[in-house]
Amino acid sequence: MNASRRALLGAALAGAAGAVAGLPGATTAHAASWQQKWAPSASGDGLGAFETVEDDRADSHPGGQPHIYATGGNWRFNMHMADRDTSTDRQRQEVTGLRTSGSSYLKWTQGQTWRVTYSMYIPSSLKATTSFTHIMQMKQPGTGSSPIVVQSLRRVNGAQTIELKLFDSDTLVGRTSLDPLHDKWTDVDFQIKVGNGTAGSVRWILKSGGATVVDASKTGVDTFLADRVRPKWGIYRSLGDTSGSLQDTYLLLTNLRGYQLV
Repeated sequence: MNASRRALLGAALAGAAGAVAGLPGATTAHAASWQQKWAPSASGDGLGAFETVEDDRADSHPGGQPHIYATGGNWRFNMHMADRDTSTDRQRQEVTGLRTSGSSYLKWTQGQTWRVTYSMYIPSSLKATTSFTHIMQMKQPGTGSSPIVVQSLRRVNGAQTIELKLFDSDTLVGRTSLDPLHDKWTDVDFQIKVGNGTAGSVRWILKSGGATVVDASKTGVDTFLADRVRPKWGIYRSLGDTSGSLQDTYLLLTNLRGYQLV
């Protein structure tokens, strides 16, 4: 990431800290502020930045491994048409969680407010689909649980879009055209208050070339299932697309950061 883009993202962090919808306000004791808790380096930490790595967990395509790896300052997720998840109607190459050492990782629990910022490079070969293509999820750890929040590439009336939704209620937080974001770096700022019932909130900001293309939020929403919330990044997509958009592709992430509001 170049210096100007880092500066813009830093400014966004500073400017939005006090304006997050549904987040706790100042108390007489202190004003809440974002505290950095996670700042991995692709070149230094590699895949050790994450709690788990789901690289071809069904061993469907050994010739394509590794599908997930660090290269230079980026994390890269490759997806081939031959790849299959344990459910063979879909594909998955993802990482989960925010690891802070070999034996510890951050746990997002009820009542806490967290934020992740990063930059993503979506090539034109990674297209929106008529069925699901998720590139970030918030989930409860463990098998069989539904997503809580999904950032997805979706065809809407034939057009390619990127969107954020509350999964269970199918509540749209925000959506914008994907086409202008292809083949360039896009800055992501995602914020979540972990709350059950109507105690949760989310905010989603996308910036491209220094311009804000999405700044959307929802309050009074359910962002908790059980145990804790854990982020996932990568490519998780259905093979049921009817638009002819599936092909070999990849996703790049860089400058991942995690913050807690304390």
